Order: sequence, then C-alpha cells, then structure tokens
Amino acid sequence: MNQRFPPRGLFVTGTDTEVGKTWVASLLAKSLVSAGHTVGVYKPAASGGRMEQGLCVCDDAVHLWNAAGKPGSIHEVCPQMFELPVAPHLAAIAEGKSIDESLLTDGLEKWRDQCDIVIVEGAGGWMSPISENLYIADIAERIGYPVLIVTANRLGTINQTLQTELAVASRVGKEKIAGIIVNDVCEPSTGAEDVNDPSQQSNADEIRKRIDVPFLGHVKWNQQDVPREMLEKIFG
Repeated sequence: MNQRFPPRGLFVTGTDTEVGKTWVASLLAKSLVSAGHTVGVYKPAASGGRMEQGLCVCDDAVHLWNAAGKPGSIHEVCPQMFELPVAPHLAAIAEGKSIDESLLTDGLEKWRDQCDIVIVEGAGGWMSPISENLYIADIAERIGYPVLIVTANRLGTINQTLQTELAVASRVGKEKIAGIIVNDVCEPSTGAEDVNDPSQQSNADEIRKRIDVPFLGHVKWNQQDVPREMLEKIFG
C-alpha cells in the first residue's frame, strides 16, 4: 500500500456504466459513518457535470460527499470534473483541457489525515479509459485497495459479472477482490423501457453460485443503508 494514501480503503468498480456504483459506494459511506467511522470519499475524475459558480460539479461526487457527511470539499472528493457526458479524457478535450494523470492518484493523498476509511469510486467499468493512456484498472492497481465489483440486477449481468471478475483478478489478483454486490437499478420486475425482466428474480442466486470470490449481498431498489454484516465482510 502506498504510504501517501489512507491505510484503509476500498476501490469500487462496476461491470459497466449505470450499474449503481455511486449508489452502493454512498450507502457504504453512509453506513460506515453511522457505525462511528470517519469516512473519506474520492473519485479520480468524472464527467457529465454542470457549472456552478464557474466550476464544474458532477452529481456522483456530490452524492458521495453528502453520504460521508461532507468531509473536506467537493473538489477534494473529485478534483477533475467535466461537463460532457463521455469518458473523462474526451470530456476534458471538449473543454480544451487534458486529464492530469498524476492527479488521478495524487488527489487521494489529501484524505490520508482526514479519515480512517476511504472509499474510492471509479468511472464507468473496470476497463473504461480515464485518460489518453490509463484505464480505471490502472488507477485501482496503483492505489492498491481491495476492489469491490458492483453489477446491475438486469438481463445479461451474469456474463458481465463473470467477465469483470476475471478481468479484475488478472490485474490485481483474486485475493484483492473484496467481493461482488448485485444492485437493483430499477423497481422489481421492471426492466428497461418498462419491459418485464424475470432475470431479476434469479440473477443474485446465479451469480452467487458461479463466482469464485465473496458474494457480499443484493442491494434492493431504494435501499437506504447496508447491514453491519456486509460492512464487516468488506472492511473487517
């Protein structure tokens, strides 16, 4: 573990974009705060933001910040935020800027003396590009925290989950995977465009049976916290 970073942390990645990484990371942060921890939250870069008082602010960073009790500043939570809803390096180019690759990890240093646990959330999926040269996998590997995989409870998730498990294990080792959480991204029995999705009833059990890392649980639609047992499985 890099000694510049907080000694205890978790890196949250996903099987895709829009799988609920921010929702799950925020639930974890909120629940850790309720359990008496001082929690830091960090997102190396984000896009799809809006301008507020001349600065870009992304909702993902705001949700993480609020869940942790607003520690530090929103720009310490996410030091590189851009407006266009595309990969961060493309959003930066659209603004005539470029991603500061050193800051993607160096920004985490600010949290070392501000928390006893930090939650880092990636952007997009494990192999999503975050700069011209780096992928989310590179950032997670450099930071060195255990990796939590979030997958959406919808048709196709079994394949995506197993592929992501293999991809993460190939980069950081299976022993560095904290586990997998299945997350409801829509109301039960309702899929994209309100088409019934019966796979929602079996996805969690099928994933539990097929993965070779811990199955941490199923976050239900609009769930407001996570059980203490899940926190203990992840953070000890």
